[in-house]
This record gives sequence, C-alpha cells and structure tokens, in this order.
Amino acid sequence: MLIKFNFSKATLLLGVVLLAPILANPGSAQQSLRLPQPLDDRDFLYDGTPPEDLVELGRNLFFDPILSGNRNISCGTCHDPGNGTGDGLALGIGEGGTGIGTNRITQDPVTGRVPRNAQALWNIGARAYTSMFHDGRVEDLGLTQRNPAGQALPSGLGTALVAQAFFPVTSPIEMAGQFGENPIANAAAVEDRAIVWSLLASRVAAVPGYMTLLKAAFAEVKHPSDVTYTQLAKALAAFQTVGFRAHNSPFDRVLRTGDTSHLAQDARAGLALFYGDAGCSGCHSGPLLTDHQFHAIAMPQIGPGKGHGADLSYWRETGLPGRTEDEGRYRVTFQTSDLFAFRTPSLLNVAITGPWGHSGTFDNLGAVIRHHIDPVGSLKTYELPAGTLPKIDRIQRLAARGSALTFKPLEPTRRDAFAARDTWVMKTFTLTDRIAAANTLPARDNLSDADVRYLVAFLETLTDPAVDQVARLVPKTVPSGLDPQPNRQTDCDLGKSGHEVTIAGHVNPLDACYDRCSRAHRLEPDMGLARGTNKAEIIRQQLGQCHSWPAFVECPVMVACR
Repeated sequence: MLIKFNFSKATLLLGVVLLAPILANPGSAQQSLRLPQPLDDRDFLYDGTPPEDLVELGRNLFFDPILSGNRNISCGTCHDPGNGTGDGLALGIGEGGTGIGTNRITQDPVTGRVPRNAQALWNIGARAYTSMFHDGRVEDLGLTQRNPAGQALPSGLGTALVAQAFFPVTSPIEMAGQFGENPIANAAAVEDRAIVWSLLASRVAAVPGYMTLLKAAFAEVKHPSDVTYTQLAKALAAFQTVGFRAHNSPFDRVLRTGDTSHLAQDARAGLALFYGDAGCSGCHSGPLLTDHQFHAIAMPQIGPGKGHGADLSYWRETGLPGRTEDEGRYRVTFQTSDLFAFRTPSLLNVAITGPWGHSGTFDNLGAVIRHHIDPVGSLKTYELPAGTLPKIDRIQRLAARGSALTFKPLEPTRRDAFAARDTWVMKTFTLTDRIAAANTLPARDNLSDADVRYLVAFLETLTDPAVDQVARLVPKTVPSGLDPQPNRQTDCDLGKSGHEVTIAGHVNPLDACYDRCSRAHRLEPDMGLARGTNKAEIIRQQLGQCHSWPAFVECPVMVACR
C-alpha cells in the first residue's frame, strides 16, 4: 500500500511506509511500517449482505427478552449498541437484573454477577472470526466445530457466529434463570441444552408476529412445528453481521486511501509506535487489529471467576462453596501453555468499549497500555477502584443438591463473605503468582509517558463516527409484546414528564454523557475541567479535540433518548 504523508519527508515502497522522523521520538532512524489491507464486503459473512428478511428477524430476536427463561433479559441487554455493544460494566448483572449500563441493579435474587466482561461485537460478522468468547470455546476446526455441547449441538451451522448464539441462552446466570424458576432454567441446570433450544424455538413459534418473520426468512417454515433454534441462531448471526459492522474510522480511511492526513499529529506518532517500537501489531494485526489468538499477559482477575483451579481457600475461609479462578483458554484445550490465556480483542472502536480486560479490570486506555508495558508489575500492584463492580442487593445461594436444586436468600451475616469473591484472587498471593507465572509478554522499558499518550491518541482514531447511530437499531416494539431490551425510552419518557432520569447511573442524560466522554476521551481531573455548571461545553470541547470524532457529535446516550 502506498502511504502519503503530509509531514516532513517519507520514502514510499509498495506495501511499506518509511517514516522520517518518527514523531514519537524525533530524530530517530527511519522505520518501516507494514499496514494491513482495508476491510471490504468480501471479508464478511454473506459478502456483507445477508438477506434482509433474515436480518430483520435477527434484529427483533436480539432485543427481545423472549429468548431468556424468565423473559427479562435480551442479548442486547449486555450487548447494548448505546454502550459500545457491551454493557459499560466490568462484570455485568445478567438474568434477574433490571436497568441498563452502570444503572443496572438486581430486581430478583441472583446467584452472582456474570464472571467475564461482555465482549464488544463490532465487526463480529467478519469471516476471520472462527472462534467465539474470551476463551474461544466455540471454534471452527475445519470439518468439525469445538463447542461446550459436543454432539448435542446441531450440525450444519456453518459458522462460529451461528454456533455462538446457542450458548448464552443456556447459562443460568446470563439468560436461562435458576432451577425452579421456569422450564428452560430447569433444563439448563442439568445441562440438557437440546431441551433449552427446543423450548425456546417453540416459544418463538407460538408468537404470530414471529411466524410471519420466520416464513419470510425461511422457505421451509410453513407451520410452528417447522421452527428450530438453528433458524433463530442464523437470524441472530445475520443481524450482527450487518448491525455491528463499523469500520469507517480515520484509521480505516488511512488504509483505504494511503493518506495519513486523516490522523492528527499525535495519532500519527501513535501509529508509528503501534506498528514500530511499541510492538502492538505483533498481536493486534490485520484490518481488525487482532491475530485471533490467545495470549497470557497477566491480566488481573476480579469477580467470582469461572470455578476453575484447585484452590479451595475461599470455601474454607467463608463457608461459601466456590473456586474463584478463571484459567481462560486452558479450560478449552487443557494445554498448559494456554493457562490464563485469553483472546486478543479487536481494537476497532476500542475507545468506546471499556472497561477492558476479560474481567473488565481497567477503565482507562492508558492504564491498559501501561499494563502491557509491565504485565507482572501491573498485576502485583493492581487495586480494584471503588465502584468498579455494580452492587448486588438481592442474592440467593444454593442450599441443596441431589435430585432437586434448592436456593434460598443469602443470610445478611454472610454478605461480606459473598462480596469477598470479587477480590479474592487479587488478594491471594498464591493465585496471583499462578497468573504471573503464566505470563508470556515480556516487560519493556522503551516507552515513555508521552509514548503512551500517542498510542491512546492513535487508538481513538479507530472509532467509526457512525457508532453513535447504532443505538437506533433497538426496535420500539418486538413481536412478543415484551419491552425491548435495552429500553431507554422508559427513562426518557420519565425525564420528559418531569421525573428524574437515570441513565448509565446518573440522574440526567448530560451527566451520563459527561461520564461516557470522560472514559472514552481521556478527560482527566488534572485538566482543570471539573464536573460543574457547563458540562455540555466541556463535552463539546472534548469531542472536538478527539481525533476519532467530527468537530461535534452528539453523545450516544442522548441520541438514544430521541
């Protein structure tokens, strides 16, 4: 690719750009940067154009709580277009919660928080995604497909994205609910996934509006008995392929045009570092800025973990059952080299997808970069910031096993013991030592504070300005008659009627927008911009300074409230 630079002198070669000087380190020697080819339609499932009827069916299903056992949560609750296709939380509250983003609380008793961060879904329909989830437990392997259900998963699904849609609905803590609450939860509790899928297909087929959509999308559907969960999963995949496609950032325009004037000077310096001395592109490669591999980089772990490992110290000291580790990819492959390894995330639109890390440990991009500079040192000194994890008010615990599972409210005297799970790994040296021992990313000393700022500036150029419009994908109604999730309209209606609005944990949309921009655009306290009387002007200035946005773009939170 020929790259045109509008600063100083550059030597141009086919497929290679030679920068002089490197702005992050003026006066240094020339450095070659190999940039990837840009994405195009052929890089996506259906060559980027799934059938419209299939997409519309998937759009309704994605935001309809009908796919959850208790009909109280949708795919879009945790993968909210208005929250960067995540939920804005380090670790979310799944089934049993109410509200959106950082305003989410427990409405019904839950057994705990979701143990891993809700992954962003930008460009998830790219063909390069052959594995799903933080640990890649759903994975295309040529003629076969690795997955937690084994032979129970229907054959002929075609892609990992379709297969992925089979699993969140079977998770008690995410969507199914707990044993005794509904038939889907009962089947999920004993891991009878085929029954879960059958029950959900029948539930959807019983809705006349969905039958109309299904008949339009699938010629083989004539009667409710023809509906299968495979059809629902294919529709969900088709919608995600189109709905969350967003690769028109300033960086993408550089790849398409070869002209780096789309980036401001600091971002160009960050680009040089990213593909040069900082070594970021070793893992964050290709047009999606991921190698689709799994790496152990000593990321701190917060939250309840996945029940992995042999350590029983939490159980012994609190009397509450549970292992608190998350061993990542190792629990898929059982190769020791995969201990505490997690997938390399795509960096497209990364500035709006925080908190970052498989358990959402970092809420600042600069902090994430500094962790990469010294992974083990960062792990050993990590402290969980107050307010990182949403409070869980209503808790139930497993009280009996055997032929029937029984749950009962957690005793008030045990609430502190329950909460201790969230920091148990980080406060237990033997457990953090295991994470440190598995680290494969060497520490480096060649990056300065200025370099970190340049890299953050570059990462901000990876945001497609159109992402603020994606929140409008949420339909006003869905065929089931349930309230679509996420449901911001209720909050907005309350505000119009003179009541308090609670969006993203704030009492009005402007505060929510300020908070969002503070995280995404590096609005630091020491910049002298205190939360005060003129937040709108502060937001306008910050967005105008950010290289990845036009001079002014309305806050995604406020856009969603139209």
